[in-house]
Amino acid sequence: MPNLPDVVVWSIPAFVLLTVIEMISVRVHPDEDAAGYETKDAAASIGMGLGSLFFDFLWKIPIVALYTALYELTPLRVPVLWWTVPLMLLGQDFFYYWSHRGHHVIRILWACHVVHHSSRKFNLTTALRQPWTTLTVWPFYVPLVAAGVHPAALAFCSSANLVYQFWIHTERIDKMPRWFEFVFNTPSHHRVHHASQGGYLDRNFGGILIVWDRLFGSFVAETERPVYGLTKNINTFNPIKVATHEYVAIIKDVKKARSWRERAGRVFRGPGWAPAPVPETAEETVPA
Repeated sequence: MPNLPDVVVWSIPAFVLLTVIEMISVRVHPDEDAAGYETKDAAASIGMGLGSLFFDFLWKIPIVALYTALYELTPLRVPVLWWTVPLMLLGQDFFYYWSHRGHHVIRILWACHVVHHSSRKFNLTTALRQPWTTLTVWPFYVPLVAAGVHPAALAFCSSANLVYQFWIHTERIDKMPRWFEFVFNTPSHHRVHHASQGGYLDRNFGGILIVWDRLFGSFVAETERPVYGLTKNINTFNPIKVATHEYVAIIKDVKKARSWRERAGRVFRGPGWAPAPVPETAEETVPA
């Protein structure tokens, strides 16, 4: 098994330090148009992050078992070397893009990911607002394991991707150099991703690289100031409600559905999908 560091654990001191610096910066040099900080919101985000550590540990047990079984079955092997690790990071980032995009356009997957978008603020604590039901993510990385990437190496790459995305959850950085903005995900690109305006919805899914969005037609540059949150905000800081509200909504919609086709649509179509209204009969439309 590759001996790779747990980059998330090693990064916790940096997370804390950068968050404190951002809080002080917002207090000393406030931007009236920025979303800023709110105590209850920040506490909810931190609580969701701590909860995700516990639940992710639980989900890892069946996921690691599945990945290990697949790794033992495939004859392919990718050695962990100085030059293969960047390639594995590139591959993980590619499949992260499709996982992230899938979690926006399929409602049952969105029920997991919506947690991360539920804050109406955008700061470094928002990066910690992670879901508790990430069991939906593992299928997207099966091709990497089947290609011979060791599950431990995949875990390292996933952690590195997550750590990279911490710093892009801020309004305190306007734009990076033009070449950097073209290749990498940045605060500007990620502000668009967290916005609730129509033109910004379901855009900029990249993790480390933004080139995937440019290649697959999901990139939008930041122009107007984003309005953060959901198209229908949940107005709660209760971690359990934050973690489960979309699952509850799905169950309610499925119960009210009038056909199996509608039930399937409520689960597997996009968020906000609803069946076309039933047209009125001719007798109902003709005036008496």
